[in-house]
Amino acid sequence: MALRLEDKKALVAEVNEVASRALSAVAAEYRGLSAGEFDLLRKKARENAIYLHVVKNTLAKRALQGTDFSCLEPALTGPLVLGFSLEDPGSVGRVIKDFAKDHNKLVVKAVSIGGQLYGSQDIERLASLPSKEQALAMLMGTMKAPIAKFVRTLAEPTAKFVRTVKAVGDAKQEAA
Repeated sequence: MALRLEDKKALVAEVNEVASRALSAVAAEYRGLSAGEFDLLRKKARENAIYLHVVKNTLAKRALQGTDFSCLEPALTGPLVLGFSLEDPGSVGRVIKDFAKDHNKLVVKAVSIGGQLYGSQDIERLASLPSKEQALAMLMGTMKAPIAKFVRTLAEPTAKFVRTVKAVGDAKQEAA
């Protein structure tokens, strides 16, 4: 169905606004997916805070101008769905990669993160990025490790003394 000019302008503004605050993007060809399969992809995207939209390539090029994802322009050919990660940079990669495992009709064309365009083979790298919670846990573990080691080092002489006294006490008790 053809869009009116006002609808096109609204769609371009919406995609531009989402792209300006997104962390990463994936462009994937969806040719051959059934409507039910596409609805399943949309559901998974909503659950993972991913903006997923089919946009005509000419409108997508206009919408991505002035954003970090303007580098996607050469990849915008054919029927594409654009996915933008809004909370976690790797979430769009994980969802698209997992969905493409079961549905070989979904083919990744391009990946963009931080204003850089990457090929379809880099979807694995994007998908392996840690989530926000995982990154915070790794950071806290790294920050906690030296302190924990310092506390163990301070406690070791006392613990060693206690073990020695206990061993001497056990030896005297066995001798008696």
